[in-house]
Amino acid sequence: MKLLVSLFGLVLVLEGLPYAVFPEAMRAWLVQMAALPARLMRVVGALALAGGLILCYLAQRTALFG
Repeated sequence: MKLLVSLFGLVLVLEGLPYAVFPEAMRAWLVQMAALPARLMRVVGALALAGGLILCYLAQRTALFG
């Protein structure tokens, strides 16, 4: 549970950092993202999800990361 809470905290730090450091650039980027077709966003999201799951699997079940 300690690891899960620590990972959640790290995700919040990494997600919040660009908004805190570059708020104007993030606003412009979000406007561009809103103009993208939903299908493209869905595909990119699915690829990110699959990549994250593969990375978690490799980190937990193989010796690739130490």
